[in-house]
Amino acid sequence: MRRNPLRELLNAGKPTVGTHILSAWPTLVELIGHSKQYDYVEFTAEYAPFTMHDLDNLGRSFELMNMAGMIKIEQTQYTHQAMRAIGSGFQSVLFADIRSVEDAKLAVDAVRAETTMARGVRGRGRLGVGMRRDVGTVREGGTPAYVDALNEVVIAIMVEKKSCVDDLAAILSVPGIDMVQFGASDFSMSIGKTGQYGDAEVLAAETKTIETALKMGLHPRVELRDPSQATRYLKMGVKHFCIGWDVRILADWWDAKGAEMRTLLQAKPGKKAAARPARTAASARTRKANGNGRARGNYT
Repeated sequence: MRRNPLRELLNAGKPTVGTHILSAWPTLVELIGHSKQYDYVEFTAEYAPFTMHDLDNLGRSFELMNMAGMIKIEQTQYTHQAMRAIGSGFQSVLFADIRSVEDAKLAVDAVRAETTMARGVRGRGRLGVGMRRDVGTVREGGTPAYVDALNEVVIAIMVEKKSCVDDLAAILSVPGIDMVQFGASDFSMSIGKTGQYGDAEVLAAETKTIETALKMGLHPRVELRDPSQATRYLKMGVKHFCIGWDVRILADWWDAKGAEMRTLLQAKPGKKAAARPARTAASARTRKANGNGRARGNYT
């Protein structure tokens, strides 16, 4: 059975950094892994189209880059998608739309084995033996190591509904929960203040979520568009962050660079062009390599 890098970091009390993808293209995981800056990749399946084959291929890419994989799933798919993702090689599951203690229990049960081998919550799950990638298809299914691996799966929940925030202590008391993520978008919608992320009630709910999780020995995680937004959370004691989304990174670039290009095209004819940067030895080598004195390519 493969070791769980994210579980090991949590057990050691070390900080973690992840990033989000909506694309099921495994090459993105390879690009992220080559940076050697991320501990795991979250595939936000709640928002993305995918097939069972995509999950298997993502699982292979996690193993190739020695990273953990997290999948975010919506409530109606807890058991099915959790089972298939874990079987494909994902080692963490983020459950959206938690509203009650019962929802939290269902989430935990969706990743644990149904067995008397493990006591308490670790044996009350819904998963049986499977012939999937996580056990080498036919090599380690039905072994004690399989049960142990399911018990090591990192369980994260979204705190994003008013009812969840109202009953937060009881929900976070459900055994098996590891990480807690506040969702400002859904929470603001649930209280009739859609998109008002800076509203006092929304900010208070986020603070309550983080402080309660820390008090109860759990790991609050914060999603950020940019690391420059981390200071407030670091001061609160947060050390788990998931930064950036592939689609937002692309949208930001297309917005900014498209506008920049349009501005250049709309400039008045005859307007003096901006000064060219000084030629360097590197740029000279590039021009020489291209053979015609002009730099080519996206990055030159």
